[in-house]
Amino acid sequence: MAQLKFHAPTGEIALSANTAKTLLTIVAPSNIRVLLKGIEIFFKGTSSTDTPVKVDIFRFSTDGTGTSQNFYVNDENAGETVQTTGKNNYSAEPTLGNIIKTWEIHPQTGLVVYFPPGEEIVIKGGNKLGIRATPTQSETVSLNGYLEE
Repeated sequence: MAQLKFHAPTGEIALSANTAKTLLTIVAPSNIRVLLKGIEIFFKGTSSTDTPVKVDIFRFSTDGTGTSQNFYVNDENAGETVQTTGKNNYSAEPTLGNIIKTWEIHPQTGLVVYFPPGEEIVIKGGNKLGIRATPTQSETVSLNGYLEE
């Protein structure tokens, strides 16, 4: 089984207080599973007294409006093309399905999570996965997802 490893950096995204915002969505190509192997998410908060930001990984059925996401292969000599698609920085949210994971992250820090082998989040062919943040204060965030087709 071929494994094309790739990543999806969002760049910086502004978050509004008390408003859930989808940072990144991943749409697996038809008949090809995609594994979410890990995420790195970092905030640029300046106050040590700010409330933690809620971060969710979720499945969704209906897409919203966002910017087309670029996916980059980790090995530029691989020769294959990433078939996965997605969006970032949503202005109209996708329809929320079931939440898979949730973290509370202080806005002066970040989170680096790599799922152990066999525990990666599987995105079935043709299905969708999203990562969203809900801050109490306005924040700026950047996210990088690590995936495998």
